[in-house]
Amino acid sequence: MTTKELEEKYKKKREEMGLELEWGQEGDRRVRLVQEHAVYGGMVEAMDTAVGRVLDRIDELGLKDDTIIIFMSDNGGLSTSEGHPTSNLPLRAGKGWLYEGGIREPLIVRWPGQTQPGSVCSEPVTSTDFYPTMLEMAQLSFKPNQHEDGKSFVPLLKGKKMARGPIFWHYPHYGNQGGSPGSAVRDGDWKLIEFFETRTLELYNLRDDVGEENDLADSYPDTVKQMHQKLVEHRRQTDAKLPTLNPNYRPSS
Repeated sequence: MTTKELEEKYKKKREEMGLELEWGQEGDRRVRLVQEHAVYGGMVEAMDTAVGRVLDRIDELGLKDDTIIIFMSDNGGLSTSEGHPTSNLPLRAGKGWLYEGGIREPLIVRWPGQTQPGSVCSEPVTSTDFYPTMLEMAQLSFKPNQHEDGKSFVPLLKGKKMARGPIFWHYPHYGNQGGSPGSAVRDGDWKLIEFFETRTLELYNLRDDVGEENDLADSYPDTVKQMHQKLVEHRRQTDAKLPTLNPNYRPSS
């Protein structure tokens, strides 16, 4: 929820911009195509205000130069369920899905004296990178086998290059947002999704197709094979759990 004042503010803005509700389809779910939800707009502003208060207090206490700020969402916007409050376009789908609308989030880092204010980096990282990154920021040692999934992205924060390597996602269950069990891997511009229920593989080039509209699996079989091998090996190394058949399932007649 948000305040009545903020809701009214964004209702007025919606009218001034001439925005109207539009729906698309993702699987069996409707997906919001226009960001015109007044309550959601108010919630975003309220969050911005709250973050600003925290930053102002840090400054007032004289802690700015000794405080690292990391801000990130835990998932993409909720566009296919539970009120459908936001649109993620040009990204596909939303929270609970393995498409970019569900797993690509904003990340802001303020590290005084190290990161360049206002700079932008387009290299992908993931939340499991936070732990080794913060250890390096604090000049603490990293113990072998302590956290194998993440890699420190300190070089990126200092404007340098970094060989991150593949990033993996594993979602072995159903979600109330409409997503289905699967895994995904991104390596460079390529992204492969494996859907367990249908046993299908989808391949996208995110540089050319950030909206994941064109499945290239049939056109690049060698790339599919190579990326799928990486995905399977990662699941093996991490002992990732996979769906199992329900012995009590009885199809409806």
